[in-house]
Amino acid sequence: MKVLIVGGVAGGASAAARMRRLSETAEIIMFERGGYVSFANCGLPYYVGGSIEEQDELILQTPEDFYQRFAIDVRLFSEVVAVDPANKTVTVRSNGEEYRETYDKLILSPGASPAVPPLPGRDDPRIFTLRTVPDAEQIKQYMDKHQPQKAVVIGGGFIGLEMAENLAERGLAVTIVEMAPQVAGFLDRDMASVVHHYLREKGIALKLGQKASGFQPYADRVDVLLEGETLKADLVLLSLGVKPDTAFLAGSGLSMSEKGAILVNAHMQTSDPDVYAVGDAVLVPHFVTNQPTFIPLAGPANKQGRIAADHIAGLPASYKGTQGSSVLKLFDMTIAATGLTEAGAKAAGLACDAVYLWPLSHASYYPNPTSIAMKVVFEKPSGRILGAQLAGFEGVDKRCDVLATAIRAGMTADDLTELELCYAPPFSSAKDPVNMAGYMIQNVISGLVEQFHWHEVSAIKEDPNAVWLDVRTPGEYRRGHLENSLLIPVDSLRERIDELAPFKDKTIYINCQSGLRSYIACRMLAQRGFACKNLAGGYRLYQTVMEDQAAR
Repeated sequence: MKVLIVGGVAGGASAAARMRRLSETAEIIMFERGGYVSFANCGLPYYVGGSIEEQDELILQTPEDFYQRFAIDVRLFSEVVAVDPANKTVTVRSNGEEYRETYDKLILSPGASPAVPPLPGRDDPRIFTLRTVPDAEQIKQYMDKHQPQKAVVIGGGFIGLEMAENLAERGLAVTIVEMAPQVAGFLDRDMASVVHHYLREKGIALKLGQKASGFQPYADRVDVLLEGETLKADLVLLSLGVKPDTAFLAGSGLSMSEKGAILVNAHMQTSDPDVYAVGDAVLVPHFVTNQPTFIPLAGPANKQGRIAADHIAGLPASYKGTQGSSVLKLFDMTIAATGLTEAGAKAAGLACDAVYLWPLSHASYYPNPTSIAMKVVFEKPSGRILGAQLAGFEGVDKRCDVLATAIRAGMTADDLTELELCYAPPFSSAKDPVNMAGYMIQNVISGLVEQFHWHEVSAIKEDPNAVWLDVRTPGEYRRGHLENSLLIPVDSLRERIDELAPFKDKTIYINCQSGLRSYIACRMLAQRGFACKNLAGGYRLYQTVMEDQAAR
């Protein structure tokens, strides 16, 4: 059997190695149009920033490695420019010449390429994209030679944020321009506000809801043209997302989406059963909704490559979907997400709600705990966990990994409360934040507490039957509070309950700083016949979102 693999890196390299482990007799040829068949593209921003000092540290496997260990023929600088499934051939361009190679099975792993709109002035040599090792080397050499002082990063996704951090760490003044109203599109708007606040603290300027219309090059700088504003830069990075790199499949007859993603089944087979496709070029089902989605991530690409090889070898392997688990380092902050955002769940037609909490990373009495901003999206009324978003400085990734596992296992809030997770004071609390999220969801579903959300506050203010109650301390109240709210600290509420008697026929909207004390207050009042609701995420979340809106 002759197996051709188009493209290396995560999906292709994984498929090649797995194919050899399953078959010693298969002839395996892997084509890579660039000079690196297996490299850590997720590490490229850190090479530019200097955390990874040597380029060789980015190279995971060389053609020699593949041949020596796996007897795989790796052909660098060999671009597959056409695929002919009817005749089972591919056309390869190498050294200016073209030739055809036949196959029994073909695995396509072409990846994705940076989305670069044809903006005026785009060809200036101080404007970069980052996708490959040569891209990173080009940026690094430019910085070492010219010592730029100002950078504009266009796009606030993973690469854009990581590059903003690494450019700032090298001493540049950095501005992020993002067409959407927020960076980190894998977060909901409220959680993105937490990230915006931190970025501004770190000196990163944000231009949100703004679009670059072009560039004006000068001898000493490049002007980035926005609507009504011009940004001066010595270096510009375009990070506008990626698109499937599938133009070479035109005329192949393989089924693709409108945006060029390859359509595959659960075995990673395309519309031609002898042609497989994996990685950033394919459309896959979202694990939670089963709806087709494009989620280019290294972890899923590796798994898909293995599944394609398994199926070719006759093993009953299938891919069950991508849930988008991801994590991002942003200076000292860790941002992680998995599953659906609240907006995504609603767009998918799911009945859902979310709880917010601000747990400490470990026991409060052990030195130096830090707070985690945490949002967990759940289905109503089942309590099934749909997604989670977290931001903080310690213990973020492990909580997100637990929640990612819970989603994969179809767990509900009840299941979260029963998880027995590792505990010692330096690492967690006896009730882990994941357990606490489960308890909070239980309370909402069971009706022990009703929530209202930050985005509902302005509408509720128009309700003449709304009463606002703040149960924080006087000091917290003085530092900022909801307009016209009464102040009764939670620890005084039982003794002062008569002050609320005139409002027995109204709804009392209660807030504290995080949502915990106001929940306790809700329980006190509800058991005394009051109608009350708790501000999800507390005043802290509301204030963060409002300040973010005001800063735009």
